Amino acid sequence: MPLFSFVIRRLLQMIPTVIFILIVTFVLVRMLPGDPASAMLGDRARDADVNRINHELGLDRPLIVQFFYFAERIATGDLGNSIGLKVSVLSLIMDRLPVTLMLTALSAVIALALAVPLAFVAAFKREKLADSVIRGTFQVGLSMPVFYVGIILLTVFAAQLKLFPVGGYGTTLPDKLYHLFLPALTLALSFSAVLMRNLRASIINVMNAEYVDFATAKGLKSRVILLRHILRNALISTVTLFGLQIGTLFGGAVITETVFAVPGAGRLLIDSIYGRDYPVLQGLTISLAILVSLTFLLTDIIQAWLDPRIAR
Repeated sequence: MPLFSFVIRRLLQMIPTVIFILIVTFVLVRMLPGDPASAMLGDRARDADVNRINHELGLDRPLIVQFFYFAERIATGDLGNSIGLKVSVLSLIMDRLPVTLMLTALSAVIALALAVPLAFVAAFKREKLADSVIRGTFQVGLSMPVFYVGIILLTVFAAQLKLFPVGGYGTTLPDKLYHLFLPALTLALSFSAVLMRNLRASIINVMNAEYVDFATAKGLKSRVILLRHILRNALISTVTLFGLQIGTLFGGAVITETVFAVPGAGRLLIDSIYGRDYPVLQGLTISLAILVSLTFLLTDIIQAWLDPRIAR
């Protein structure tokens, strides 16, 4: 079973990746200016109080000792307690991460809904008016920063037209989707532009392939040729790009959640940076990095399913 052995190999390759993530997270968090004790006690904190807090948090120990203690706690599932909020980091992540995951998933769905049909239209109407309009419109969205697009959508559709709420998350599932639509659309506009351009180019290349001409000569139905030959092969590179862009979506969620006041992991990350909350920073960074790694794994599996030669 080539696909099964391929998945096992990819899982084993994730082990050094996770170790590297732990090391980089540990080092980068401690390179931030300032320290948690000063952030907790304020600018007028006494040296004795700062030293006491650092001792309680274990920050006065050698870095190598701090790292092994940190790695041991991570291995046992103990992410520690938030310095500022005084609650378990794991409970914070479990409370905030689903919001970011729903925002990211909704963004991906909107991006696919925009990119896939428009890519087909642009490819089949190549170098015509429809193709030019689609590519030009997406190029405008791609050239604008995420936070600027978010502010425009927030101002027009929430503040002026009052079609959507200006922030928050909601309680029921329909209410949550309603609150997250504008921030998800903000992320999806640039994401869909990248996917559309890639898929359009792939469709054009596949349409010119010999096996498509052969399938047409055999008299196969257009629907069969489109789904079995064109779409399946054109999606291989797009699936790769989609998986790579998921990490960008998580990064964009940090800004978008701040603009739209969404109580997700991205906004918690920003608050933790300002508060020098080491445990929350470490826990969130590791959780997001592992999620991105799992997304890459899923992308590779889908790629291997679309093209079995990859699994060999």
